[in-house]
Amino acid sequence: MSTVPADLKYTKSHEWVRTRADGTVEVGITDHAQNALGDLVFVEVPQAGRVVKAGEPCAVVESVKAASDVYAPFAGEVTAGNPRLSDEPETLNTDPYGEGWLMRLRPAPGALAAAALLSAADYQKVLEAQGG
Repeated sequence: MSTVPADLKYTKSHEWVRTRADGTVEVGITDHAQNALGDLVFVEVPQAGRVVKAGEPCAVVESVKAASDVYAPFAGEVTAGNPRLSDEPETLNTDPYGEGWLMRLRPAPGALAAAALLSAADYQKVLEAQGG
């Protein structure tokens, strides 16, 4: 059973979203996603300053099994990519909701409110429907 912290928001494509005190938003992949991928061996995060559109592939995580795109949950500007992941991609496996964050975004005006983010309970329903 995957861990689904109640204080986060989620996407149907298995990203999590955490609003930070400074108004930026941290984004990562869920416990379910990292479990499905297996042992991660490579992570490519976006560079600060990159502007992303909602639903746009903006990061890549690669495991011994497969490579997978990570999608921007809303439009905005990347303020930071997690530099730790280039040397320690396994951090996504061991701490997906903490040190394993992928990027920080500054939402475009109105983008966060318009995003189709799920509550923890709704994301858990998505997982159950997918047999997870």
